[in-house]
Amino acid sequence: MGRGHKGGCLCGGVSFVVEGPLDDVIACHCSQCRRWSGHVWAGSFAPKAGFRLLWDTTLCWYRSSPGVERGFCSDCGASLFWRPEAGAEMSIAAGALNAPTGLRLAEHWHRADAGDYYSPEGPPPAPSAPPPAKLSCACLCGACRFDMPGPAGPITACHCHQCRVLSGHYSASIDTDESRLTWHRRATLREFETPGKGRRGFCSACGSGLWFRSAAGEFSVEAGCVTGATGGRLVEHIFVASKGDYYDIDDGLPQAGRW
Repeated sequence: MGRGHKGGCLCGGVSFVVEGPLDDVIACHCSQCRRWSGHVWAGSFAPKAGFRLLWDTTLCWYRSSPGVERGFCSDCGASLFWRPEAGAEMSIAAGALNAPTGLRLAEHWHRADAGDYYSPEGPPPAPSAPPPAKLSCACLCGACRFDMPGPAGPITACHCHQCRVLSGHYSASIDTDESRLTWHRRATLREFETPGKGRRGFCSACGSGLWFRSAAGEFSVEAGCVTGATGGRLVEHIFVASKGDYYDIDDGLPQAGRW
């Protein structure tokens, strides 16, 4: 693709430009990427030498494994970068790139680690049996932990611009009653007010997305933060009119242009 492709987080605290080509997108289903993004993280590899930060006031880095850092916005919690210390390349969230990207989703990594509520390609699997009576949820670093009643039940994927930028791909969430959460740790919990006056909860230490509360009070938990089986199933896609240009929705589930 052309030179000078720009992108950034939702709040504007982090913006960047890539001078030179971007590789096609890879969706990663490993447990770390799912917990960090809240569903599935998708990134495009680019030369480190061609990557330039235009604004980094709120950029934070979290060392998620030896020799690897993940970059996120400490204000809005957007999952932005995956950067190994060795090597000449880094991965940039496809959801953070300005549209049109001109890219395509070319690969799925760590398919065996996908959540039980969806398949990397095609229709979701049947719900797990027996269904879990309790869902243990946590951020990537473990500083935020809570439980909620299980099983998850219906799970909704959202392709709106806001969810795509924050998650790095698109979101998948479980509707629940906020009063049913039992918190064990939340010293690093931070809330971001979205343009629509909703609130997004994320860990300020590692950047993991945890929950969303709409302006009207509806509450949902990010499916990727559940440890182990959710007992749920992806049932629909909403705001598909705002989906990224680099992927197709191929699972045969109902789609709504908005909600």
